[in-house]
Amino acid sequence: MDHNGVILRCPTCNAKNRIPEHRLYDRPVCGKCRTPLPTNMHPGRPIDITDGTFKTEVLTAPVPVVVDCWAPWCGPCRLIAPILDQLASEYAGRIKIAKLNVDENPLTASQFDTRSIPTMLFFKNGMLVNRLVGALPKAAIEQQLLSLIEKS
Repeated sequence: MDHNGVILRCPTCNAKNRIPEHRLYDRPVCGKCRTPLPTNMHPGRPIDITDGTFKTEVLTAPVPVVVDCWAPWCGPCRLIAPILDQLASEYAGRIKIAKLNVDENPLTASQFDTRSIPTMLFFKNGMLVNRLVGALPKAAIEQQLLSLIEKS
C-alpha cells in the first residue's frame, strides 16, 4: 500500500488497481476489464480463511499477511484473538490478518507443519518468512509485523 490507497490485482486480467482505503467496501471493479475486485481485505479486522481460500487470501495478497492458526477449544488462542483484532485495526491497509481454524482446515495446517496452536505464520509476497508459536504479548507480535512492513 502507498499513501494513495491499496493496490489490488484483478483476478481476471491481472491489472493492478489503486483503490482508496475508504472505497474498499464499495465493491470496486477493475479499471481495465470491469471485473469485480476481491474485497476481502476488510481493513481493520481479521478475516476467516479456509484450505480453499488460502492461496487467494494469503499467497497472492498485495500486502503482508499474518495467518493465525487456531481452534475454538484452545484457551491461548482465545487470549491472543483480541490482540490480533487490535493489530488488524491499527495496521489496516498495511497488513492483513487471517484466521485459519486448524480443525476445519487440516490441509493448510499440515502444509505449514503447524503442530502447536496458536501459531502465527508471517507471509510476504506469497512466501512464509517467519512463524511465532504460543500466546505471545502484543509487543512481540507487533515487532514481527513491523519487520514485514518496513521491508516493503
